[in-house]
Amino acid sequence: MSHSPPSPSTPPSPASWRRPMVARLADEEHRTATMLELFFDLCFVTAVAQAATAFEHELAEGHIAHGVLGYAMVFFAIWWAWMNFTWFASAYDTDDVPYRLLTLVQITGALVLAAGASQALQQEDFTVITWGYVIMRLAMVTQWLRAARSDPERRPTCLRYAVGIFVVQIGWVVRLTLPEDTGLATFAVLVLAEIAVPAWAERAATTTWHPHHIAERYGLFTLIVLGESITAATGAVHAALDSDTALADLAALVVGGILTVFALWWLYFARSASVHDRLTTLRMALLWGYGHYLVFASAAAVGAGLAVNVAHATGHGHLSDRTAAAAYTVPVAVFVTLVWVLHHRAGGLRRAADALHPLAVIAVLAATFAPSPVLVTGIITALLIAATLVLSARGETAGTTGTTGTTGTTGTTGTTETTGTTGTTGPAGAPGTPDTTDS
Repeated sequence: MSHSPPSPSTPPSPASWRRPMVARLADEEHRTATMLELFFDLCFVTAVAQAATAFEHELAEGHIAHGVLGYAMVFFAIWWAWMNFTWFASAYDTDDVPYRLLTLVQITGALVLAAGASQALQQEDFTVITWGYVIMRLAMVTQWLRAARSDPERRPTCLRYAVGIFVVQIGWVVRLTLPEDTGLATFAVLVLAEIAVPAWAERAATTTWHPHHIAERYGLFTLIVLGESITAATGAVHAALDSDTALADLAALVVGGILTVFALWWLYFARSASVHDRLTTLRMALLWGYGHYLVFASAAAVGAGLAVNVAHATGHGHLSDRTAAAAYTVPVAVFVTLVWVLHHRAGGLRRAADALHPLAVIAVLAATFAPSPVLVTGIITALLIAATLVLSARGETAGTTGTTGTTGTTGTTGTTETTGTTGTTGPAGAPGTPDTTDS
């Protein structure tokens, strides 16, 4: 399904009390992230940091299954609330006072969620995190109702969003009153209900989200989450040095961690400039948007895994060598896999460079059994980037050589054999040189 024809709109001007929430143009020029959106992301990363820290503690204590499951549940709440706001803002950002206030309410909900992340992940107490999540989502309902009032063409879509989100929030509140042994099952049902709402709502009429704006927003949040991983790892190294651990003992972890995060950044943004060209249908948009749950979650988990390995190297924690290594290599492998699927395979590319990514994933997982798994992982990911660049450069060189050779044979100035007075046509449609002997 492609975009519905967008309603005429103009970019919002600052300092307006209230304006109609009409749909913005899907092909609006110079559409970029706003300062409010950047502030929104920075506040949301607080919840990411709290979830990653709690995840790190669970892993360090040896509660692997419990920690992974809890982290996945908590991160869903963070990611889903962020994603819904991002796509809504892409279509209906008015930047007026009511819009800003409702966005600040969502940020408040994110901070409440962050406060409850540790309790939810470590103690399975989802009370605080649920109320924080519901605050964010109810603010989103109000935004959709505003859009429904001002955008008659897409009113059914907006109302479907508002009703669907509101009903699911009732489910989240009711879940708090149910027996603990039903917690996982009800969570799964409500997650399915949440992710079904956009697919159901957009069938009425597709909202006018901006592909380039969406790609930029996802890229910016990836940057922030990777930055949070570096912050978490730096804190772990600082704590280790404070406990009289020599920096030389942590050198392999530090170098490996830096190489890995740098490589993950490079990998994600290697093709990000062309991502918006593929966000042309609802199906592709949903797959790409939903797939980023694992991109964001794994990026944050990389920092937690590095912190776990720092603690393990200094004699803290209750993990075996292999388990500590897997806490780092698995999220790296997940990140590389998802970026390859979403950015490379999604574009229908079948180049030799794309085959490097699955091989790198296998090598990263194998690094779990290496003597210095973090350093080996960093070297592997760095080699992946280097190999990709070399193959890309060779492809460009081969393309340039082929073009030059063709031009020399049949181009405008390089034609050596022509037919008649009209000449021949080269592969690019350039007319050949006329044969003057037959004139």
